[in-house]
Amino acid sequence: MITSLKNPKVAAAVRLKKRAFRETDGRFLVEGPQGVREALASGAVVDVLFHAGPSDELVETARRAGVETIQVSEDVMSKLTSTVTPQGVVAVVRFVHVGLEALPPDPTCVAVLHSVRDPGNAGTVMRSADAAGADAVVFSATSVDVYNPKTVRASAGSLFHLPVARAPDTAQALEVLRSRGCRVYAMDAGGDADLYELDLTLPTTFLFGNEAWGLPPEVASLADATVRVPIRGRAESLNLAAAATVCLFEWARQLRQGRRVALESVIASAAHDIRSPLTAMKGFGYALATRWDQMAEEHRTLMLQGIVYDTDRLNMIVRQLVDAARVVGDALELYPERVDVAGLVEKVAQSAARDPDRPPIVWEGPDRPVAFLDPDRLQLVLEAFVEAEVWWAGEGPIRVTARRTDGRLVLEAFRAGTELTPETAVGLFEPRAPGSGAGSKIGLFVARRDRRRRPAVPPRRAGGTGERPGLSRAPC
Repeated sequence: MITSLKNPKVAAAVRLKKRAFRETDGRFLVEGPQGVREALASGAVVDVLFHAGPSDELVETARRAGVETIQVSEDVMSKLTSTVTPQGVVAVVRFVHVGLEALPPDPTCVAVLHSVRDPGNAGTVMRSADAAGADAVVFSATSVDVYNPKTVRASAGSLFHLPVARAPDTAQALEVLRSRGCRVYAMDAGGDADLYELDLTLPTTFLFGNEAWGLPPEVASLADATVRVPIRGRAESLNLAAAATVCLFEWARQLRQGRRVALESVIASAAHDIRSPLTAMKGFGYALATRWDQMAEEHRTLMLQGIVYDTDRLNMIVRQLVDAARVVGDALELYPERVDVAGLVEKVAQSAARDPDRPPIVWEGPDRPVAFLDPDRLQLVLEAFVEAEVWWAGEGPIRVTARRTDGRLVLEAFRAGTELTPETAVGLFEPRAPGSGAGSKIGLFVARRDRRRRPAVPPRRAGGTGERPGLSRAPC
């Protein structure tokens, strides 16, 4: 047991209470069993674990993970911690924050803190963002240090659950988030918009300001709107952490409700889409059953091919509908395996060729890439792209290619002759009611919404305007 504060390892840890030394060492202190347990579980690099009591399950877990464990006296533990009543365990952990470039490419909700100075508030915002299911929290350079012991303690381990970024400039952070599709809302007690009247089902960034004076006008002006949390009682305002929690859980509530509405729309669309192949199959079957002997062989063959094609189409719609329900319920499981991408494209092309009115699907890849992914999900994405190309682009074959970018496989489908703009193309990826336009209303929705388990599938290019006109691009 170490009892001296002059012990080199103890002294090195104690100095991490000060920000300057934390920045120099790239390490910080995590106090209490909850925070230490979450740090170990998250895979964060824990250098040393100090404990005042005898070895217990947490200490043994740290040892099994290869962490150095050191028993210290109560006096030493009191110097290592920042609380009146130490909880008997402190860990030295390496920095875990990320840069702005590492934020999720398709965020649904992000909290940005500008000049938030109270460590308890900052830590509580992280905890609320984690609980609500937000994607990340961003600290401005003028905010309290992410690694302040009180901030870390108030986060209750959430610092290790979601990406936390430190931004040198708030404007730069907002620019990055806006480029990734987020609408920015500056929270202000006197904001123009009512929080409960906003549509938060689209990608959202909440911008929170200082506890005492809020957001400076020049920072608030960077947002798309200033927003207030309506107060019915006589309280003048809400504490920053309380207001942030209300905002984050209102986003979560709307997202859940929005998913339910989206699924209802998808089900209605599926029923509409199923009707056409069912009607065709019924007509073919009746004709074959009653007029078989009167038909020429070529007509019988054509009708039988039509039945097979419509069966494939029904199967595709049902698979899309099942996946839509799983995506909305956050229950879609992936089963990756080695996949010959060109072979999968050829499989889809053979199925589509049963319809003489379908344009040919041509593989244009320079080689035959093999990727480790779920073949059923990739086939669903490709089928959705082909369906969109058939409806929204009218010239030539559908050309498919693939390449590797930043460790991912990017699959692209192109067809000329579309009049879509990038703005109108975005709408194809959202659920659309029956009768609201041609084309599949399920596949692209599923392809894009599977964002928690696979990178999103946004419409990166709308055809007819670039060197390679087309519609769809999917990072896998």
